Amino acid sequence: MTAALSAHELIARHRSTLDQALEAIRTRAYWSPHPEHPKAYGEHGSLDAAAGKAAFDALLGTRLDLGQPGTDDWVGGETSPYGVALGVTYPHADLDVLLPAMKAGQRAWRDAGAEQRAVVCLEILKRVSDRTHEFAHAVMHTSGQAFMMAFQAGGPHAQDRGLEAVAYAYVEQVRTPDNAEWTKPQGKRDPLAMTKQFTPVPRGIALVIGCNTFPTWNGYPGLFASLATGNAVLVKPHPRAVLPLALTVQVAREVLAEAGYDPNLMALAAERPGEGIAKTLATRPEIRIIDYTGSTEFGDWLEANARQAQVYTEKAGVNTVVVHSTADYQGMLSNLAFSLSLYSGQMCTTPQNLLVPRVGISTDQGPKSYDEVVADLAKAVDGLLGDDARANALLGAIVNPDVKARLEAAAGLGEVALASREITNPDFPGAAVRTPVIVKLDGAKPDAEAAYMSECFGPVSFAVAVDSASDAVELLRRTVREKGAMTVGAYTTDPEVEQDVREACLEEAAQLSLNLTGGVYVNQTAAFSDFHGSGGNPAASAALCDGAFVANRFRVVEVRREA
Repeated sequence: MTAALSAHELIARHRSTLDQALEAIRTRAYWSPHPEHPKAYGEHGSLDAAAGKAAFDALLGTRLDLGQPGTDDWVGGETSPYGVALGVTYPHADLDVLLPAMKAGQRAWRDAGAEQRAVVCLEILKRVSDRTHEFAHAVMHTSGQAFMMAFQAGGPHAQDRGLEAVAYAYVEQVRTPDNAEWTKPQGKRDPLAMTKQFTPVPRGIALVIGCNTFPTWNGYPGLFASLATGNAVLVKPHPRAVLPLALTVQVAREVLAEAGYDPNLMALAAERPGEGIAKTLATRPEIRIIDYTGSTEFGDWLEANARQAQVYTEKAGVNTVVVHSTADYQGMLSNLAFSLSLYSGQMCTTPQNLLVPRVGISTDQGPKSYDEVVADLAKAVDGLLGDDARANALLGAIVNPDVKARLEAAAGLGEVALASREITNPDFPGAAVRTPVIVKLDGAKPDAEAAYMSECFGPVSFAVAVDSASDAVELLRRTVREKGAMTVGAYTTDPEVEQDVREACLEEAAQLSLNLTGGVYVNQTAAFSDFHGSGGNPAASAALCDGAFVANRFRVVEVRREA
C-alpha cells in the first residue's frame, strides 16, 4: 500500500506532542494540546463554529459509507434526545467477511513499531480535533448533553483521554528494548553469548462497545490503547449514539490508508434495531480485547462469558459524599448543587448518596441541622437552575425514557426535599429537560436501604441521615465494597474524620475528593493527571488511564540466537 504520509513526516509532526504527553503523565501536572474554548478553532485547517455546524447538518439524512468489506445492509434510526431525527445510515457488517479482513493488516501494523503506531494515532486525534465543532453537534444530538458540555467533554477532553492512552501504551511497549546482547561469564570457559530480540505482539481484534451518554469520552481510551498496541479495533456503538464513533472510524480509516496501512484495522459494527450484536461479537474467537461502558448486568455478563478476551469494564456504582463539617458552607452547597445538576446527573461520577449526620454539621455559619443542610442544598440547586436558559445549558436533555422513569419513581421513595420540575428548551421543544430531585432517607430504616444501596442513574440524589461520622464512614465503606463507586467526596474539618474517610477509600480502592468548594467538581477528572475509576472496586475493572489499562493488550515475544 502506497503511503501518502511517510513515517518521517508523521514523527516530525507529532513526536513533540507525544513527548509532552509522556512528561504530563510522569508529572501529573496540567497539560492539554486540545483547546477547550470554541473560539480557538477555525485556523490551520480546523472548522470554526459555523463550518462545524454546517458539516453536521450536511450529514443528516445521508449514508455514511466507510468502504468496509462485508457490508450487507444499511442501518440507522438515531433520534436526538432534543427531538431531531438524524436519519444517518451506516454499514451493517457480515462478520464472517469483516473480521478476517481486519486481521489481514495486523502483521504490517505490528511490525510498524510503537513509535510509528503512536504518531499515526496522534494524526487521527489531530484530524478529529480539527472537526471538534462538528463532533460536538454529533455528541450533543446522540447523548443529550448541552452544546458546551458536548463540545468540551465530547471534544478536547475525549481527545485528551485518547492521547493519554497512547502515551501509556507507548511507555509500556518501549519498557523492553527491541534488542539486547546477553553474555554470561563461564570462568575459564568461553562465555555464553546470545543475541535477543523483543517484539510487542498484539492480542488480536479489540472490540469497543460504546455507551449512549459519553460515546467519545468513554470510547476513545480503549480504542486508542488497543490501536497503539498493535491491535485492530472494531467499534460497536450504542444504537442511540452511533454518529460520533462512526465519524471517528471514518477519520481513522483515512489516516491508516494514507500512512500505508490497511484501513480495515479500524471498522464499525452498527446494528439493526433490536439486533443486540454485542453478545455475538463479544464471544467470537477473533475478539481478544473488549472495552465496555454501561450497565452492571451486561458488564458482569461480559466478564463471565467473554472468556477468550481481556475485558475492561466500566459499570455502575453508588457514588457517595460524606458531609460532616465545612469551613465554607456556601462554597460546599454551590459545589454540590453544580455536581448534582451537570448533564442531569447522567454521569457515572455524579454523587448519589449524601451522608449527613442526623444531629447536623458544624460550619463557618454555625451549626446546621440535617434538615437545614438538605433544605439549603435544595435552595442552592433551585438558585443554580432558576433561570431556564442557564438550566438548559447545564442540564442538557434526558438521554432516554429509562432515566425519566427512574426520576419520576424516585419521588415515591421518601420525603421529597427538592421536587423535579420540567423545563422547556425553546430551541428544541421535543427535548425532555428535568431538574434534579433530592429525596430524604433515614439510613437506619431497612426500607430506605433498598433505595440508597442501588444505583439510580440520572438526576436523583438521596440525603441519607446517619447516626454519626463513624456510621457515615462505615456506610461509605460498605457501599463501595458491595456496589462500587467511581467517585467519593467528603467535607470535614476534623482531621480524624478525614483520615477515616481516606483510609476507607484506600482500602476499598475509591477515588476521593476532599472539601471541594470552588470550580473543580467531584464528577470531573482531568486527563494526564486524574485517574477515572480505580479498577479496584465493583464499579470498574480498569482505571482511565494507567499502565494496567494498556499493558495486557499486547505480549512481548522473544526471539534469541547464539551470538
